[in-house]
Amino acid sequence: MTTAPAGSTTSIAPEYGDRVIAVETAGSEPIPDAERHGSPLQLLWTWASPNIEFATVYIGVIAVLFFGLDFWSATAAILLGTALGAVTQGVLSLDGPRFGVPQMVIGRFSFGFLGNILPSAANGLLAGVGWFAVNSVSAAFALNTLTGLRPLPSLLLVVVAEILIGFIGHNFVHTFEKYAFPALAVVFLLAGVWTFKDADLGGGGSGGGIGGFLLAFSAAWGYAAGWNPYATDYSRYLPRTANKAKTVLWPAVGLFVSVSIVAVIGAASATIIAPKDATPTAAFTGHLPGWLGDLVLLAIMLGGVSANALNVYSGAISIASFGLKLPTWLSRSALVVVSGIVGTAAAWASLDDAGAAYEAFLLVIAYWVAPWLGVVLVERWLQGRTATDEELSARLADRSFTNWPGLAALLIGVAVSVPLFSNQEDYVGWVPKHHPAFGDITPLVGFAVSALLYAALRKRPRTAQVS
Repeated sequence: MTTAPAGSTTSIAPEYGDRVIAVETAGSEPIPDAERHGSPLQLLWTWASPNIEFATVYIGVIAVLFFGLDFWSATAAILLGTALGAVTQGVLSLDGPRFGVPQMVIGRFSFGFLGNILPSAANGLLAGVGWFAVNSVSAAFALNTLTGLRPLPSLLLVVVAEILIGFIGHNFVHTFEKYAFPALAVVFLLAGVWTFKDADLGGGGSGGGIGGFLLAFSAAWGYAAGWNPYATDYSRYLPRTANKAKTVLWPAVGLFVSVSIVAVIGAASATIIAPKDATPTAAFTGHLPGWLGDLVLLAIMLGGVSANALNVYSGAISIASFGLKLPTWLSRSALVVVSGIVGTAAAWASLDDAGAAYEAFLLVIAYWVAPWLGVVLVERWLQGRTATDEELSARLADRSFTNWPGLAALLIGVAVSVPLFSNQEDYVGWVPKHHPAFGDITPLVGFAVSALLYAALRKRPRTAQVS
């Protein structure tokens, strides 16, 4: 596609534009003005559809079954954690129209050109492999429950669809989410009505207390904020003149409403006794009438595909954001295929213990996203005082630009918070080991340490020179 500079206003006929059935050729470079299109409203369904799926349901399930909360405490933790993650999703989306680049490229402001490879690699791994595996497993279980097809063939059928959508690219992803949204919303709302009818909202819980609340809060926040490193991936094609308030509002609303409603339905479902040895998806649909149970299983498959279309796309974009001189055949679309293959292998490995694997994964997401977000938000707050948009755009392309305080703050935030405060199946830190009532405040500590440290260490960067 054409690659005019980020600040270009030249009139060039778009090669990609708003075409839906066309393979996107852009990688991590700035989107020129001629290719800009769309409106902030599309961010509503783009961030709602991927969360109307079973992984979101399971946030509520683990809050009750694993973290020991009653329904109302679980709901409060879910709403609070989701709200915080949704607000930052909206704020970060603003930089899409402003700079026209993916979120991981924006990270060069905070970590420098080379230093940014570390968080980009982490996001590529967690998005294109971790999240891809989680959602593929839930979709595969749904297909297995609905058809009786064995789990592995079910998994392979699901991942082919997911990889195909990500391979085609940006416009097709937005369009797929738009048309998936009403179908997913109707089916899950119907399931919610039946679930609340049968649920014991005064029951559930096994003495989780404040520790369980903090664990559930961290899981919900980790899920919602886990989308933050993707924010501008889906707003970078918007025109520079896109309404700023709406660019913040629609992704925040889409993310908050979808995650909150679906996760709360999951918490309610956890108060219903499930059949013994049922798969997670069968346990969720077991109390539903047959016709609705089948519709929910279809929706779980569609929701898994909706989520993974974003995961595999953004995973590939994160790798492209390294800024390395890759061979021409290793384009964004090829990286989608590579990422999808690795994610499929991870999904296959987790088929036997999906519930425990998901609990640990949600917390690990929060462990790295919180310090990353602390640095990124401080940098964004200070940018207006240190540089113009022209200087900032040049800095993104400056391969010599370094910002060691950002990388140091990120690593120190992780190094302090995880060993001391982590509380998950594979590792329990010093504080929760001796004081279980603390639950898991790793994300809160990581965010605060990294943000404060970066604010103290950051200096005014030199004016960038385009190499």
